[in-house]
Amino acid sequence: MSIADNIKSLKKETNEINVTLLAVSKTKPAADLQEAYDAGQRLFGENIVQELVEKHEQLPKDIEWHLIGHLQTNKVKYIAPFISMIQSVDSLKLLQEINKHAEKSKRVIDCLLQIYIADEETKFGLGFDEAIELLRSDEYAALKNIRIRGLMGIATNTDSEKQIKEEYYELKTFFDGIKVSFFRKEDSFDTLSMGMSSDYKLAIEQGSNMVRLGSTIFGGRVIKHYKNN
Repeated sequence: MSIADNIKSLKKETNEINVTLLAVSKTKPAADLQEAYDAGQRLFGENIVQELVEKHEQLPKDIEWHLIGHLQTNKVKYIAPFISMIQSVDSLKLLQEINKHAEKSKRVIDCLLQIYIADEETKFGLGFDEAIELLRSDEYAALKNIRIRGLMGIATNTDSEKQIKEEYYELKTFFDGIKVSFFRKEDSFDTLSMGMSSDYKLAIEQGSNMVRLGSTIFGGRVIKHYKNN
């Protein structure tokens, strides 16, 4: 199936259940993104700032770009003028840096707190207790140019459906608790980003309303190899 066919069938599947489809386009050439765009896709997720900036310059300006990879504070300034959402906020320091550059760009930037739910050393994210501490802090209360829209999580890379379901269930339960405790009066706290190509159906089953799909749309990931000239 072509990229366009994949987009159309996935959008049909997700639209029917009010789940937002984010096309994860990291490592993909601009032409692939254009094909997805022409099929109606407008939300794209990238994980490397330099690649994101290059694609933003090349592609239509009504695309909503999401940063889904670990973000270093010194890279925030490059995406602050145009980014739609930063899904990978994993510290107060990063949130403060996003706020600073959002203010310079006279914008409010939507963010998700990335919560650590996987049984793996390599994943980034806030622990449940750290997220609560952040939201309770005076430093967070002082930030006027960011808006927390919800939570994001990455499950363990495992064949155990039971484990994946439990991790997503825990995050959904935590999301509901955070909503009641901190965002009861804010309709904008509405996004639970869970699920990738390998496990998105399990994530939706556990309450995800945004899935991040790459290979399901674009086919297997192509890693760039640079030849020595």
